[in-house]
Amino acid sequence: MLDKKALTWYLAIAFGFSWILFTLPLAFRGMGEQTVSMIRLLCWMIAMWGPGIAAIVTTLFVLKEPFGTLGLKRFGKFRYYLAAWFIPPVLAALAIPLSVLFRLAEYDPEMSLLKQMVAQMPANSGMTLEILLIVQIAQGLLLGPAINVFATVGEEIGWRGFLLPKLLPLGQWKAILVSGVIWGVWHAPAILQGHNYPGYPIAGVFMMILFCIALGAVMSWLYLATRSTWAPAFGHGAVNAWAGLPLIFLVAGYNPLWGGTIASLAGVVAIALFVGLLVILKQLPVRQD
Repeated sequence: MLDKKALTWYLAIAFGFSWILFTLPLAFRGMGEQTVSMIRLLCWMIAMWGPGIAAIVTTLFVLKEPFGTLGLKRFGKFRYYLAAWFIPPVLAALAIPLSVLFRLAEYDPEMSLLKQMVAQMPANSGMTLEILLIVQIAQGLLLGPAINVFATVGEEIGWRGFLLPKLLPLGQWKAILVSGVIWGVWHAPAILQGHNYPGYPIAGVFMMILFCIALGAVMSWLYLATRSTWAPAFGHGAVNAWAGLPLIFLVAGYNPLWGGTIASLAGVVAIALFVGLLVILKQLPVRQD
């Protein structure tokens, strides 16, 4: 049976803590743009820890269970960490040709953004378009997930370490669906302020929910296969690390709802294809020993 008391406490703390911080920068709108941006960055980084704080408080003080139940003391098999590290960039990259194929965005063979970055560098830097591209990709592959994990683990302690296991009495697929919807709704205050889908605040909320359902299936697979919060935390960090990839290869001006990023409809299709592959290979739902 679902522990409704624990779920209520968890959701109240997670949403209350994060939504206050998501909306707090609005109180400083009268200040300069740079100041507001810095305040927003700080508040939203702390807000990412709302689900984790809620999970820790609920686990220790409501359920009175040990901290280890949140999956931070387990790691699981190494191959799932390789998947967490390298599958997100593949899915982010796949969203680009899908966007071009379905005419949701236009390919930029000139890589205008990188050209502009090279042009702004000192002439004696020796930087070329090709070198900068390699540096950007190397940073995303080698450093992105490791750096981002310090923020994403705050979310994953909550979404996968606490919420998903508490919803498993519904069955794996229902637990994945419900946790994905909750994860998507949690983003609403940020989306309504223009994050991820600038110019489409209302439609963006619904697209974020759809994206979180799809991506949540992948993150849930990583958690259920390892019973560790660290695997989805690295996967989540890798997704964030590659969020800007379309800026390099696509002409600016595409609709962020439908094409370009992994959080667009094209990205959801790419993720859905991978989830379908997991189902075909009988990796999802995960067999529970």
